[in-house]
Order: sequence, then structure tokens, then C-alpha cells
Amino acid sequence: MLPQTADVVIIGAGIIGASIAYHLAVRGCTNVVILEKEETEISGSTARSVAGVRHQFSTEVNIRLSLYSIERLKRFHEEVGGHAGLQQSGYLFLIDNQADWETYRANVALQRSLGVRVELLAPEDAAQFIPGMRIDDLIGATFGPDDGFCDPHGIAIGYLNRARDLGVRLERATPVVGIRVVGDHVAGVETPVGVINCPVVVNAAGPWAGEVGMLAGLEIPVRPYRRCVYVTEPFPLIPGPIPLTVDVGTGFYMRKEHENVLFGKSNYAEPPGYNLAVDWEWLDVVLEAGLRRFPILERAGLAEKLCWAGAYEITPDHMPILGRHPELEGYVDASGFSGHGVMHAPATGLLIAEEILDGRAHTIDIDPLRINRFRGVLKRELNVI
Repeated sequence: MLPQTADVVIIGAGIIGASIAYHLAVRGCTNVVILEKEETEISGSTARSVAGVRHQFSTEVNIRLSLYSIERLKRFHEEVGGHAGLQQSGYLFLIDNQADWETYRANVALQRSLGVRVELLAPEDAAQFIPGMRIDDLIGATFGPDDGFCDPHGIAIGYLNRARDLGVRLERATPVVGIRVVGDHVAGVETPVGVINCPVVVNAAGPWAGEVGMLAGLEIPVRPYRRCVYVTEPFPLIPGPIPLTVDVGTGFYMRKEHENVLFGKSNYAEPPGYNLAVDWEWLDVVLEAGLRRFPILERAGLAEKLCWAGAYEITPDHMPILGRHPELEGYVDASGFSGHGVMHAPATGLLIAEEILDGRAHTIDIDPLRINRFRGVLKRELNVI
């Protein structure tokens, strides 16, 4: 039976909602309910992530989120339980034009000033990572040896299991159909099976965050965009591990997953929506970009049954929206991660718990991520895949 009251209701049982629940619970706030609209938890964007983790960003706040989160992932088993699956095989950005090179050099200077290990590489040095890489048009590359990838499901289930051990409740197949507002504050949430009275609601609904905001009469600028991930048959000609490699000029990326190669490229012309079928026509565009830089991929077979699509939750500046809403007391945002939610989940859980329990996040300054930034001039995150 659905509880009638809670101190906090979290909408969404993906990695962000799970991290928030865990961080609230370990501080003693256990009268928390997570509402998940699907039959199973961790079934949305978390389950469909390419799972990259990196420090290489163009904004200080994203770098700080990464620094904190990756340190926590290193200690995940000891601190939370379960396994984060962190593999620090690196991120490699390949740059083929002068404008991007100047931008990435400036990014590296910022990253280094914050304590990130990152290298500027000559084309011939970058070529050592992947056999047969075409480098004749490259100016250089950046390489972060402490970047890599992780296991999103392992992290999310670790947070959820620990939170439930501490008393947090998870209600599956329970969509939120309304958010009750009295005056200027949240009073509860409505579901098809009942109402939960609560003073705090956290919007951790991922690609559905915009729709959840509308239930409270708020405009939350988060839109869902499909991202397709293609997978080769086992391909030993590119031996692993390799860095998650991004050809900046084309947007093509790839990494190894066991013996397979995962690869893709964002389709920025596609309108927002919830279609998560694999786009096989887009594959031709992706392969054209990939073969231009990595001709060896022509010898790989495609594992069609392993390919998938997921949804990025994108904001206008490709930065998340975190914190209390200035117009509605008790409504807290934790959405819009624009492809970076998995890697920033540990920091996000901590910061949202601080925002709720202490009145304001303080471990990292999240003022650049509050929703009121959209009233002014935006500082966009440039390192987006």
C-alpha cells in the first residue's frame, strides 16, 4: 500500500534518484519514497547509457562534479556496497581544426588548474592507442588517463539497495499524475493508486523532467533526444582496453566493451521525442564518419541484436538543472544532465541531499546550475558528445 505521507518524494528510480535517496538516507532522512513509473527500476536512460566518465569538460562546475564523483566511484564498494565497474582506460579527443584546438587547449588549462591529469598529444602519439587511425589531418589530441567508463546499473542498484536497507521505499509502476501545490509550496504528489502528502518533491525524472515540471505548473527546459549506440561483433583487431575516443570534427565516438566495439554519433537535426527504436538509416552517416578516421572498422561485423537507443535529457546549455526552484518551495530539480548523469550521479546525490537537509548545497557551488540562470546569459558546456 502506498504510504500517505513522506518527508521527501523522489520522482524517478534511475541512477540520479537512487543516489539522492542514498545520500538522504545516510544522513538520517529515511522517510523517503521513490516513485518509478515503469515496472522495474533503472529502466530509463541509466540502463541505456554508454557509461562514460570523464574530467574533460569546459566548465569549472562540471569538472568539479566529475572530480568528486569519480573519487566516490573508486571507493564505491567500500562506501556503498555493490560494484561501480569503474575502468579508467581514458578519454581521447581527436582534433582536426585550429579553432577546436584552441578551445581544447584552453579547456586543458582549466582542467589542470583544478587538479585534473590531462595531456596534450601530438597526432602520432594519439595514433598509438588505436591501430590504423588516420592522423594526416589531425592537429593534436587531449587524453585524460583517469577518465573511462563504469557500470551504471551496478551503481544505481548499489545506491537503491543501501537506501532501502536504511528505510527508503521504492514504489514501482507508480507514475506521478499530479503535484499538489498549496499557495507557493509543494503539498504532495498524486498517483493512480493514491496521494502522498509531502513537503519536498525531487524531479529526477530524466528525459521526462519537463513533463513532471508541468504537473507543478513549472516550465523546466529539459527535452528528450534519441541517441543510438551501435555494436560490432567481437573485434580483436582493435585490442582492448582503449580510451573512449571522440573524433571531435565529426562527433563520432567509440569504446571497447569486452571484445565488442560500441560506437555512435549524435544526430543534432532530429527533433525531440521518445522514440527509442534504433535508427538504422542514421547508421550510414555514423559509419561514414567512423571509417574516415578508423578505416579498420570496415572489417568489423555489426551485432544488430546488441545495438540500442536511449534518450539524452538535454537543456539549452547542455548543463544540468540542480536545486530548489525559486518560485515553488519544496520543489527540487535534479535533471537535464545532457548525457552526463551517470558520471555525475555521486556528486548530485550529495548536493541535493545538502540542498534539502541544510537549506543549500555547499560541497560544490551549484549556483551556475540553478534554473534561474536561464534568465541571463548562458555559459554552455562545449565538450558534448
